[in-house]
Amino acid sequence: MNWEAVIGLEVHVQLNTRSKIFSGSSTAVGAEPNSQASLLDLGMPGTLPVLNREAVNKAVRLGLAIDARISRRCVFERKNYFYPDLPKGYQTSQLAEPIILGGEISLNLEDGSEKTVRLHHAHLEEDAGKSLHEDFHGMTGIDLNRAGTPLIEVVSEPDMHSAAEAVAFARKLHAIVTSLDICDGDMSQGSMRFDVNVSIRPRGEQTLGTRTETKNLNSFRFMEMAIHREIERQIEVVEGGGEVVQETRLFNGETGQARTMRIKEEADDYRYFPCPDLLPVVIEEADIEALRTDMPELPDARRERFAQQYGLSDYDAGLLSGERATAAYFEAVVAECGDAKQAANWINGELAARLNAGEIGIKDSPVNSASLARIIERVADGTISSKIAKQVFEACWQGEGSPDEVIESRGLKQMSDSGELERIVDQVIADNPDQVAGYRAADEKKQKKMFGFFVGQVMKQTGGKANPREVNRLLGEKLDG
Repeated sequence: MNWEAVIGLEVHVQLNTRSKIFSGSSTAVGAEPNSQASLLDLGMPGTLPVLNREAVNKAVRLGLAIDARISRRCVFERKNYFYPDLPKGYQTSQLAEPIILGGEISLNLEDGSEKTVRLHHAHLEEDAGKSLHEDFHGMTGIDLNRAGTPLIEVVSEPDMHSAAEAVAFARKLHAIVTSLDICDGDMSQGSMRFDVNVSIRPRGEQTLGTRTETKNLNSFRFMEMAIHREIERQIEVVEGGGEVVQETRLFNGETGQARTMRIKEEADDYRYFPCPDLLPVVIEEADIEALRTDMPELPDARRERFAQQYGLSDYDAGLLSGERATAAYFEAVVAECGDAKQAANWINGELAARLNAGEIGIKDSPVNSASLARIIERVADGTISSKIAKQVFEACWQGEGSPDEVIESRGLKQMSDSGELERIVDQVIADNPDQVAGYRAADEKKQKKMFGFFVGQVMKQTGGKANPREVNRLLGEKLDG
């Protein structure tokens, strides 16, 4: 409690253009290594880059979404460093005159508070290739398919003070870029990668401490773990009489271990200078306005609409509106079943738990929107109970068929025959005379607690298939009669 963490993020957002930022090579994922690397991507002499206009348009859309200033003139520069996955010996990036300046992102935190994180800037650049260490018997392979893929690097101000705030910022940015359809958001494929800058200072102090940068975190969970671990490490170093060294670090999410990668470079170490092969980019006001009129619905606007249109709580609306895919799934379920509240309960509850456990996105859910809507309908029309609905959901998740097929094949239809249920209720009452006497002698408050025993016995007798509403009615009549 004596220390305050100060956190800033640098987020690499991979743009979903069809071709690379300076060449016509494809950006499709999954191709054979080095099959999508042109002579320009390979850094061959005599090749000249040509800027991808759509990458610029996507960057402008992001700037509009975060209320930033769009630079009417921006410049590409060469950032010089030497790694095998960068065959040119430099990365084409932006430093002095980036395309986006300023901006902010508003967060709704889990404790109900709100926070605004300022952005310093965002710039366009090309990605490097990928080093492959598996199956090379002590050697490293290089795949240059990714080299030249367009990125926006979003740089925040050091406005965050906990792992929770940093994760909330990352999730909100993820929601914005996927809603804008400028990035697919698939972190397993590196579509978003997070570099986390962490320092500590005595609580109440204003001067920033020495920061470290943990690079290339590709999941919210790993980022949260890495921040917690780095804060703890820095506190241990300082309280042990040492000094935090400015360095770049790596974090292994599988083992939870972090290590030093290299001593942190400064901008001067990269010897930035304007790229002689690329002219300054001039963005016309008319182009910005055309993109502004074509902006899609953003997460905050969608959250407000969900609350008003569907009568959802702020909490439910927030969970459902963040990711475009989740929002589309929710609206598809509601369109089928007409019950927004139940759709929200299922998506934020059972479905979210299964998706998280399987670490998969909602687009890959084995239970599609039509199937979930059918489950909700079958509860509403009395075909199955809420308890049985979870069994149906599980069976659908495991691929046993549609909800109606599962209900039929497993014999899960709810028992609603009043005559048959009355016979079972009578039997339960006859088999438990002491409990009946105790119930009838109790006051109203205690009766409510004891009533559940009789409901449970009926459900046990019917294998959970009895219609709860009918069971409650019959038990009420007979126990109070």
